[in-house]
Amino acid sequence: VPMYGVQIAFKDFVANKGFLGSEWADPLFKHFITFFSSVNFWEILRNTIGLSLYYLAISFPMPILLALMINEVKNTRFKKAVQNITYMPYFVSTVVLVGMINLFFSYNGLANNIGALFGAEPQMFLMKDALFNDLYVWSGVWQATGYGAVIYIAALAGVSPDLHEAATIDGATRLQRIIHINLPAIMPTIVIMLILNSGSLLAVGYEKVFLLQTDANLSSSEVISTYVYKYGLVNNDYGFSTAVGLFNSVINSALLIAVNCIARRVGETSLW
Repeated sequence: VPMYGVQIAFKDFVANKGFLGSEWADPLFKHFITFFSSVNFWEILRNTIGLSLYYLAISFPMPILLALMINEVKNTRFKKAVQNITYMPYFVSTVVLVGMINLFFSYNGLANNIGALFGAEPQMFLMKDALFNDLYVWSGVWQATGYGAVIYIAALAGVSPDLHEAATIDGATRLQRIIHINLPAIMPTIVIMLILNSGSLLAVGYEKVFLLQTDANLSSSEVISTYVYKYGLVNNDYGFSTAVGLFNSVINSALLIAVNCIARRVGETSLW
């Protein structure tokens, strides 16, 4: 019942006719066939997977490292200040963030001004195809690392000080205590977050990708979500856009189940 609207993916949906009035597609999987046979299908899929894996590989360990470092700070006031400063970028809207990227990396932006001090020629960073993934990922890391670290900081707060005292008496260094006490304590949380992040691997954020797109970087910035917008919603082809969204959801669900099964077999932590 909650998935009732998914039938649009198998219909030539017309809004004023509604669910019941719209005719079934002929053939039934017409919209899926259209997507899979598109000349841009493999490029879009490659861009989506590549960008998602890159973002996951960089953004996932960053909050863990930040939480471990903040946890080692003894000065409470300094610890709170660092935590607040790293947390605040999360509240910067996507539009403002992209505006900042445009200001910093434009032809007359901060990056080129700093480069000019060392004799470097001005660069059109936003027009370079190869730099799109880097700009997307590292701006996301700056924005979300502090927010993501909160859950790990909370998990580290539950580690008993007696364990650290006993390890210190036995001659363990700070790094050894982090590796053998702190990391095992938050490992269940790490596994759960990895499973959840893997389940949204193809769900690349539409807003920032679309705002960062230019004609010059389109070959590396066109992902499933922007493709759906341009060729589905703009043309009022709701059946096609729903079919692509359903394909995306099925792949994400399969990844979620697969990673959860692997986590359950390897360790004792899983979602179910």
